[in-house]
Amino acid sequence: MVQYPMTATGVASLRSELDQLKNVLRPEIVASIAEAREHGDLKENAEYHAAREQQGFCEGRIQDIEAKLSNVQVIDVSKLANNGKVIFGTTVTIVNVDTDAEVTYKIVGDDEADIKLNLISVSSPIARGLIGKMLDDEITIKTPGGSIDYEIIKVQYVV
Repeated sequence: MVQYPMTATGVASLRSELDQLKNVLRPEIVASIAEAREHGDLKENAEYHAAREQQGFCEGRIQDIEAKLSNVQVIDVSKLANNGKVIFGTTVTIVNVDTDAEVTYKIVGDDEADIKLNLISVSSPIARGLIGKMLDDEITIKTPGGSIDYEIIKVQYVV
């Protein structure tokens, strides 16, 4: 059985999406299908086919979320002692050794990742390069643009 590592925030977000899909979107789709059926011939009824397609996407997403939630492994680093080691769920500040550019990332599960919010997937190249390293370590991250050297300047165990 595959375990899905996720932060508590990520689990709450998925549960919220599941609630929205089941209690808001699903009833709207059912109503759309019923309304489209009333228009007669289903073979040439674009509204009906669009609503059925939307229903398929909705049901698929519901199944996907339910499967992940049934196999989720919630990791709350705020309950762990901060020993300076980078692990899943930590917030890490790194500095580019060459340019002194600083960036802070939180390492999260695949479903939570959002680079615009500096949430990086545990399976991303940067996260894989950081996991297991310690505060003040220098690391080299291989990127599509070449290798970049970073120094870990801050490791936080926060929610």
